[in-house]
Amino acid sequence: MPATEPTILATSGGLRPGSRTMFEFAPLIEYAAELSGVTGRAPRICHIGTAGGDQQSFNALFTEAGEAAGMTVTHLNLFPMPNTADPASLLLGQDVVWVGGGSVANLLAVWRLHGLDQVLHEVWQAGVVLGGVSAGALCWHVGGTTDSFGPDLRPVTNALGFLPHACGVHYDSESQRRPLLHKLIGSGELPAGYATDDGVGILYRGTEFAEAVSEVRGKGAYRVTREGDRAAEARIEPRVLPGAA
Repeated sequence: MPATEPTILATSGGLRPGSRTMFEFAPLIEYAAELSGVTGRAPRICHIGTAGGDQQSFNALFTEAGEAAGMTVTHLNLFPMPNTADPASLLLGQDVVWVGGGSVANLLAVWRLHGLDQVLHEVWQAGVVLGGVSAGALCWHVGGTTDSFGPDLRPVTNALGFLPHACGVHYDSESQRRPLLHKLIGSGELPAGYATDDGVGILYRGTEFAEAVSEVRGKGAYRVTREGDRAAEARIEPRVLPGAA
């Protein structure tokens, strides 16, 4: 049962330390499953870990967390080769596609090499909920800030562009994020966009902002726009999700 329209949940969260597992699905991932509209069976979620190099150990922990949350988990791996001959069929059969964090620059290069950028656009249009954290949030936008090239953050301006906005992640926990995003939007190198503190997500219906949601109380989302040659920022109070810390 797909979502009623193309849906993206771009976040700076989704996982938290578990009580019986290494980590567990936090409310943002649970909300992504809710957005899909699935009823009467376990939600199907496919994790794509390209940005982290398809680490098998992380995949196992993600599967364990998903099963504990009552979800059916699969993985689309591209290293050392795709683990399916038909990624489109795999992804179109999911309720949620969740993209993990890591190097967004490497993710974009590998996805384009394998044609996954086009597949994911088809999947998005078909109503499968796209979501993710950090690189897995930034990838859907025009661009944002990244540590893909080293500890000094640099711009990425060639992301997939499904959403015609800039994206800021880890806004409250990584000190370089806010000033660089402001610089890029103020100069016009990136369009206006949205940013999230850790634990916060932005929901897009189609290409438009729908709401900000949070799995951590007190955290914020932000709208960053260009005014002249400077950036202006306005806080958006997110809706606190059930089960938030």
